Amino acid sequence: MTSERRATTDLGIEKNLDPGPPQKRSITIAGHKTSVSLEAAFWNVLRQLALDEGSSLAALVAKVDAGRGKANLSSALRVYALERTARAE
Repeated sequence: MTSERRATTDLGIEKNLDPGPPQKRSITIAGHKTSVSLEAAFWNVLRQLALDEGSSLAALVAKVDAGRGKANLSSALRVYALERTARAE
């Protein structure tokens, strides 16, 4: 039996908080392919942020990659998504 974690947003909309398994995607950054594993919720947020910026998901990932320093790319993308969504609220 699986338990589902749920939360209610300010608008009274219930959301599933189960992150599910990470999904691996191949992305080309600066001419080289790399794989990034993130939970579906993060991919969805990053895709929406890219749309909001008028860019592609690959361009957004490249921007985060360029500014991440020594951080792991997956971790940097998660932090970016959290910081951007926190600012939007």
